[in-house]
Amino acid sequence: MYNSLLLDIQQGVGTITLNRADVFNAFNDEQSYELQDALKQVAKNDEVRVVVLTGAGKAFCSGQDLKAISGAEKRSLEDSLHKRYNPIIRAMRNLPKPIIARVNGVAAGAGCSLALASDIIVAAESAKFIEVFVNVGLVLDSGSSYFLPRLVGSVRAFEMSTMASRISAQQALDWGMINKVAPDAELDAAVQVYTDYYRNAPTKAIAMMKKMLNKSFQSDLDTMLDYEAHCQQIAGNSDDYKEGVKAFNEKRKPVFTGK
Repeated sequence: MYNSLLLDIQQGVGTITLNRADVFNAFNDEQSYELQDALKQVAKNDEVRVVVLTGAGKAFCSGQDLKAISGAEKRSLEDSLHKRYNPIIRAMRNLPKPIIARVNGVAAGAGCSLALASDIIVAAESAKFIEVFVNVGLVLDSGSSYFLPRLVGSVRAFEMSTMASRISAQQALDWGMINKVAPDAELDAAVQVYTDYYRNAPTKAIAMMKKMLNKSFQSDLDTMLDYEAHCQQIAGNSDDYKEGVKAFNEKRKPVFTGK
């Protein structure tokens, strides 16, 4: 179905693998548009309850493939962001399902942005996070200027951005930038802990909580109190709420369907 990535759906888990291992999964035009499409596919597929985003080979994603654009004349970077990268980040944040970044190696530039736009980030011990834009005289893009300071604070974000600092997985964990670090050989097992949970969780409620947390960054307390009440009314009418209450009263584990 795709040339530059793989999409695999099994047992409620949709796994998207960037598949340009020979260039450390760097983005060319094709891969960016295919990722946009893959995100649409997992969004509309009711079978998918959780999404895993990862890279083939030794890297997660090394950002833009500079060789792929080296021969282009008068290429508009603004247009490229509006058409290629920004739709990906918006699709990830609007996806009504949790996204787990399985960071198996370097996440640089737009690749770092891709990881930070995920809901859960699990990294191998050997992984590195690098905001590499400054090394070619560019600025942060693909949402890094939004996500990074919120995760690590403005001082660390400034240093990381302006010096292209290489941040180890352990340092990223210590800074609150990611959720978990695992030995390289145990990365899949660490990711599976999350996928096993989310593929059996109340997906509709989680989708609304994701939307609520996104909204909170630009809202005051009164706005969020009203929005919580609105969302709670919707959640209270769901099948999962009925099942949750029934399971509680019957002293058993609930079987959520995501509806």
